[in-house]
Amino acid sequence: MKKRYYFLLLLIFLIILSLWGISFLPDGKLHLYFVDVGQGDGILMQLPTGEFILNDGGPDNKIINFLSQKIPFYNKKIDLVIMSHPHADHLNGLIEVLKRYEVKNLMLTGVKYNYLGYDQLIELALDKNVNLIYVDGQKDYKFGKVAIDILYPNENINGKYFANVNNSSIAFRLIFNDFKAFFSGDLEKEKEELLISQKLHLNSDILKAGHHGSKTSNNLFILEKIRPDWVIISCGVNNKFNHPNPETLKHLQSISQKVFRTDLQGNIEVQLSSKDEIAFKPSR
Repeated sequence: MKKRYYFLLLLIFLIILSLWGISFLPDGKLHLYFVDVGQGDGILMQLPTGEFILNDGGPDNKIINFLSQKIPFYNKKIDLVIMSHPHADHLNGLIEVLKRYEVKNLMLTGVKYNYLGYDQLIELALDKNVNLIYVDGQKDYKFGKVAIDILYPNENINGKYFANVNNSSIAFRLIFNDFKAFFSGDLEKEKEELLISQKLHLNSDILKAGHHGSKTSNNLFILEKIRPDWVIISCGVNNKFNHPNPETLKHLQSISQKVFRTDLQGNIEVQLSSKDEIAFKPSR
């Protein structure tokens, strides 16, 4: 009788484990998770074929808890980490990510910046044989039907010094079939104007607001070029910078159907199988 009981328990456990494992399998959809990391950026992208891309890691280790919910413990691989620029609110969480996960590629600019965390991240990447990709705008990157369209920088800036390191931020569009999402780290207005002057394709369905909705980014002219239907602002509750800036917020609301904010709505998931089938799932 005991053997039958233990066998039944084992069978139930295996069924639960199997169902749990199935939940991690790719579902053919693109999932964008704008993680509530506080005052910073952290965006996880789960591609239709199962690859994971992480764009920035926030100011601390909050991103780790979220990753553990989305990436199975038996396959702790991240195909690409994109570090937009080496400010702490984008970089700090990536140090622990590299320690705990098998990161295949780290995309960065390689600009000079005097910050211990930046040095630690590069040293850790080299120690773990992570492939370093220094972007130059001359090459885009493809994962099946998903493309990373690099918009800025449009030249190799590895080793260069920027008085305002925000303006070294990697800007790119993620493209999946007809759907496009625009990311630009903390790129400020003068570099946004450069993107406009180069007559690049900027139109996108979703915009991750530049620099947490700051008044130094989100130039009205670039917003008119991007023409996003939806905007996501990543910022911390009652942050000392007063992000998003009230005037910037008005501009974003005037040009978009809906503006979501991590400080108000927590983690925000965007799920889509096609441009016409987009679902938004805030956690609050």
